[in-house]
Amino acid sequence: MKMGMGYTVLSRLRTLARYTIAYACITHCTFEYVGDFVLCKGPSMEPTLFSDNVLLTERLSKYWRKYQSGDIIIAVSPVNASQFICKRIVAVSGEKITTLKPHPLEAESASKLPNEMTMVTDYVPHGCVWIEGDNKSNSSDSRYYGPIPLGLIRSRVVCRIWPLSELTGL
Repeated sequence: MKMGMGYTVLSRLRTLARYTIAYACITHCTFEYVGDFVLCKGPSMEPTLFSDNVLLTERLSKYWRKYQSGDIIIAVSPVNASQFICKRIVAVSGEKITTLKPHPLEAESASKLPNEMTMVTDYVPHGCVWIEGDNKSNSSDSRYYGPIPLGLIRSRVVCRIWPLSELTGL
């Protein structure tokens, strides 16, 4: 009798292990290829998004819809590959971009900022997008590191889901 009970326990554990592995695989594939949840940190997208907002993102539309100006995206940082950034696409391949030339970081730290602002005009190269934060005075973006390749884009933001009082499509 005890041998039969041990077999039942092992059989149930094996079944539990199979279901756990199957659900883990489904979850991984969903978050890797369909979409996921992203926790926003930092002030660069204020007033549209604030720190600790939770966003729902998707990865599928890139196969039938090109990225467009105005899309909010999650991308791998071109400066630190272990970090993700949340920015708005301002221009796509072939579009003309005119923006204020940023001051070099050395000048900011030395407080030697020039008095006049310089405008820079350029075109976004093929296979790239120009991204900027909505909070221009507090955002490190394409104005500093140039256009980013489409391959760095991880997903497109669909909506903000937290806090619930601010649930909205973006």
